[in-house]
Amino acid sequence: MITQKYVNQIAYRIVGCAIEVHKVLRPGLLESVYEECLLEELRINGLSVSSQQKVPLIYRDKVLKSELRLDILVNDLVVVELKAVEQLIPIFKAQTLSYLKLSQKPKGLLINFNSVLLKEQIVSLVTEEFAKLPKE
Repeated sequence: MITQKYVNQIAYRIVGCAIEVHKVLRPGLLESVYEECLLEELRINGLSVSSQQKVPLIYRDKVLKSELRLDILVNDLVVVELKAVEQLIPIFKAQTLSYLKLSQKPKGLLINFNSVLLKEQIVSLVTEEFAKLPKE
């Protein structure tokens, strides 16, 4: 059964993998480089991942032609949105929340690899889907 605790454990493992990638690569590279390396690190750690996962855009019960793409989806539960920017701005959090809602996933991580200390550039987000899950 999927629980809040299980989802949080996956998120914790993702953060650990991101820290490992950051430790090896350091800041200053393109987002696509971090994405490729994080995908590899996640797989090495036994997590199921998909990259550039399509999310349909539904407006008034109609699926539109435009598609959104999640950077990484882990274990079909946690959306990981990657950045390699000078600083995180509010629109990045709003974008990640939108992806979470449209994909109906319970948790998301917004990670900015362009930082000296990665843990200060990770934002954890949850949705109503997370609140519906049993705690344990």
